[in-house]
Order: sequence, then C-alpha cells, then structure tokens
Amino acid sequence: MRLTDLSIKSLAVPEKGVTVYADDIITGFGIRVSQAGTKSFVLTHGIRRQRETIGRVGIISLQEARAEAKRRLAEYTLGKSSKPRVAWDAALEEYLDELNGKRKPSTCAEYKRSLERHFRFGETKLSELTPRDILGKLDKLRDTASEQFHAYVYLRAFIRWAYKRHYLDINPMDRMEFGNPTEGRDRVLNDDELVRVWRAAGDSTFGRIVKLLVLTGQRKNEIAKLTGAMIEGDLITLPPSLTKNSSEHTFAVGKLSLRELWHSGPHRDDTLLFPARCTRSSERTTPPPFNGWSKCKKTLDVDSKVTGWTLHDLRRTFRTKWEELGISPAVSERYINHISGVHSGVQAIYNRHKYFSEMRAAVAAWEEHLQALVKSR
Repeated sequence: MRLTDLSIKSLAVPEKGVTVYADDIITGFGIRVSQAGTKSFVLTHGIRRQRETIGRVGIISLQEARAEAKRRLAEYTLGKSSKPRVAWDAALEEYLDELNGKRKPSTCAEYKRSLERHFRFGETKLSELTPRDILGKLDKLRDTASEQFHAYVYLRAFIRWAYKRHYLDINPMDRMEFGNPTEGRDRVLNDDELVRVWRAAGDSTFGRIVKLLVLTGQRKNEIAKLTGAMIEGDLITLPPSLTKNSSEHTFAVGKLSLRELWHSGPHRDDTLLFPARCTRSSERTTPPPFNGWSKCKKTLDVDSKVTGWTLHDLRRTFRTKWEELGISPAVSERYINHISGVHSGVQAIYNRHKYFSEMRAAVAAWEEHLQALVKSR
C-alpha cells in the first residue's frame, strides 16, 4: 500500500502482537502497529531481513521517515555503514512490543514502568550509551535496593535484546553486577514487631494492604491488584495472569480480612480495591493499582519503629506463625500458593484437594491469635 498521512491514521490495530504495513514507494519501508495502537516507522533490509525502528509516528513525519529510510538504504548499499543508529526510545518501544507477545500482561507492565521511569535516554542512540551513563541511572536508586535490582534486571534483558538485534556492537552492561537484596533473606518479625507494624499501618490504602499481607501471607502485587470480581463470599480467586506461577489460586479469608477488603464499601466487579488514586468523572475510569510502595514503607518504618524488613518478609512471617500454631504444612503451602513439597511433581498431579475447610479453620485460628497479640501489647 502507499503510505500517506491519511492512510496511516486508518491502519488497523492487531488483536495480538504487531503488524507491519509495507510501503509501495520504498522497498523495506513501512509502519509497525502494536496491539496497544502504537505506530512506528520501520525499515527492513539485508539478506537476513533485519528490521530496525526509525521513529514513532507523530514524533517524526512521514516525509522525514522516508528520507531517513532512503539515507540508510543508500549507506547499506554502498557499504558505508552496516550499523543502525537506533534511538533509545525507538528501540525500547520495539522491545516492549515484542515482549507483549511473550510475557504475562502484569510482567510487561512492570518492565514498561521501570524502564520508562528510570532510564530516560530519549533520542540518544543506543550505540552512544556508555557504562557510566547506565551506572549513573542505577546509582540514583541506591536507597531503594529492591527497586534498583529489578531495574537492573529489566535493563539487562533489554540491552541483551538490543545487542542480539545488532543495535549495539558492545554490551555496555557486560561487567555490571547487582545482587538481589531479597536473596537468602530469613527475616521474620517477632510478635512485638508484628503488632507495632499492624498498629502503625492505619486505614490508608497502603495500610490496608499491609494488614492484608499480615492476614493472608499473599504477595503484595497480588493484593494490590485485587478487584471486586475476584472476591466471592469468604473466598478470593486470583487469576493466572496475576500469580507468580501463572496458576489460578483460591484461598479463604476471615472477618478481619473482609473488613479491610470492603473498608470503603462494595465495589464494581472490574474495580480495583486499591487504586493508585481516586478518579473524577472527567478522568479515566480505570486507575492503575497502588504503586507508592517506597515512600509509604519509609513512613511505616518511622511510625512503627520497626526497621530492617521488607513487605515480602511479612509472607515469611505469616508462614512461620502458621507453623507455630500447628497448622499443617500442606494447608499452609496451599494457602500461600507455594508449588513445592506436597504440591509439586507427582503430588501436584494427583492431589487435587482444595483444602477450603482446612483453610477456613486455619484463618480463624490465625485471626484469633493476631487479635490476642494486639490486645496484649
């Protein structure tokens, strides 16, 4: 098809992945449209049909993109240049488009959030990035070790992808190492610390999430992304797209949990229980889930006077406390969705028991124990 400003506006958005619409005027030139509706000018060339991004529609014009495509093709034909000079933003857009077809939506969203927030290199060419440029961005996250580590992991994956695409001749992250701050952690809050955290949490959105982590032992992103549709009576069902092991997970909750879940009253089925912010009628009706972890955690540490712990430590604490209460490991592991031990391998194939009655009994015992702890201190 002949690409024009008008025809570009009417290009269909694919239901999944990306679609490339070729231009009739310049061989190899075209428009890549992602399932999110993002449109970019691309050039496919060479025996290996290597595709590179020229720029996003709206950032550069069709006329500018065609001129750049002609310039690059001329260089490749004359042998003056074999290395595409791709801008950071264009490469990142291409990478995220590819990632959408390979990873869970929640994983893709986290990659996008981290990479776009912490590494704003804009129109800087990938081939011009130095190790010092990257370290400078990572060093700014030194006060939030977990965020720094995850940013490093996401960036490393992107840079390796760019290197394989020949957007880089040298991987600028080759000698970089950032250890996982949660690896090998064994922190368990004692009863006094647990009570102080519970009391300091309060009734804010973050505080209610913290209380639910104490009460249920689930992962923070699973609780933060709960919607009304996931709750039926005293059961919560997490869809595969939300769980770490990509398996549906149903668990029972008690009265204390239900109080925190329905703190602000009933919610529509598709409404987040813990949105990042309230929306007005003039704003979008689907706000993102809560995301103010770092700032709120620092405040909680000050208010509770409990330090040296992470929100994930509440999950370990929960599992330890259930063990102390004499709750069966089979029930505990099922409750926190650990696919290990009695719920892995052959056992997982043949043991289809859901443990709902056992879960309810365990939850009742845990909530009674927690209330007693709070009252006694």
